[in-house]
Amino acid sequence: MTLKNKALWILTALCLIILVMPVLADTTDDQNVNVIYQTSFASDPRFITNSPSSDYWEPGNGRYHFSIEPSSGGYAYVPIDYKDTSFTLDYDLTLTRIDDGATFRLAFSSNEMNPEKGPVVMTEFTNAKFGKIMWLQVVTPGNKLMEVNSQTGQTAYSGSTVKYELNKTYHVSVSYNKDLGMVTMKVSDKQSGQELWSYFVKTTDQLNGMARLWIGSIGDYGPQNIYAQGYLDNVRITSPGAVTAAPTDAPVISNTAVPVTPTKKVSPKTTVPTPYPTTTPQSPPSLLIPLAALGIIGGCFILLNKKE
Repeated sequence: MTLKNKALWILTALCLIILVMPVLADTTDDQNVNVIYQTSFASDPRFITNSPSSDYWEPGNGRYHFSIEPSSGGYAYVPIDYKDTSFTLDYDLTLTRIDDGATFRLAFSSNEMNPEKGPVVMTEFTNAKFGKIMWLQVVTPGNKLMEVNSQTGQTAYSGSTVKYELNKTYHVSVSYNKDLGMVTMKVSDKQSGQELWSYFVKTTDQLNGMARLWIGSIGDYGPQNIYAQGYLDNVRITSPGAVTAAPTDAPVISNTAVPVTPTKKVSPKTTVPTPYPTTTPQSPPSLLIPLAALGIIGGCFILLNKKE
C-alpha cells in the first residue's frame, strides 16, 4: 500500500468516526431528567417492612421478593424526597403467583399509605371478576377517585381487553404531568419492549404531598390465605430536568382550589378526555460536524495531490 493510500485510509476512518458521533449522541443521551429515587436491587434497598418473612431483598438474583396477602396489613416502603412536580415512576414486575381475589399493588402516596386517602397514584395487577387485568387508580388530596383498567368497557377504557401472564416480566411506567393534570400508565413486555396497554386519567387537583413508595395489602380487606407473589426490580422515579425560562417579574400563583368533600371510592362516570401526544419531536442532528469532516477530507486530497 502506497503512502498516499495509507494516508487516505486513515483520514477516511477518522472522518467516519466524526460523522457517526452525532448519531451516537442522539441514541445514547438520556432525556433531561432529575433522578428522585432509583434502585436496581444490586444492593440492599433497605425497604422498611412489617412482614420481613414475606417481603425481602434477594441478593442472589438482585430483585425484591414480595408476598401480598389481603387483610394482613403487610407493607414494604421507602421514603421519597418528592418536591410536588411532574414525575415518572418506572419499575419491572414479575408475578409468579396470583390467586383468585389476590392483588399486587404498588403505590406512590403520602406517609399515611392509605389507598382511599389522597394523594395516591396506584398501579394494580388484579385477579378477580375480569381475570388478570391491570389498573391505574388516582386519589387526589381531596379524596376524589379516578380509575381505569385494561378490561374493555368497564371504565373509560374502550379498547381491546388486555391481560397479563404469570412468570413474565413487565415494565410499568406511570407519568404525572402536573401542567396537564394527567396521569398515564403504560405496561410493556420487558423482553420484547412491545407496549401491551396504555391509558390515562385526568386529575381534578394537583398531586402534592406524596412521600412514600410502597407495596402491600393496606386497604385490602379480602379473604386471607390467598397471595400475590413475585419480584420487583429496577425501580426509578424521575422528574423533568431544569428548563431555562424567560424571566418574570413575579411568580405565578394559581387560584385557590374549591374544597372537595371526601368521598368513598366510586368509579367516575365522566367523558373520556382526548388523548394527548406522548412523543416529543427530536431535533435534527447538527450539520457542523459532518461539514467539518467533509472539509478535512477535501483538504487532505488537495495536500496529497500537491505532494505528487
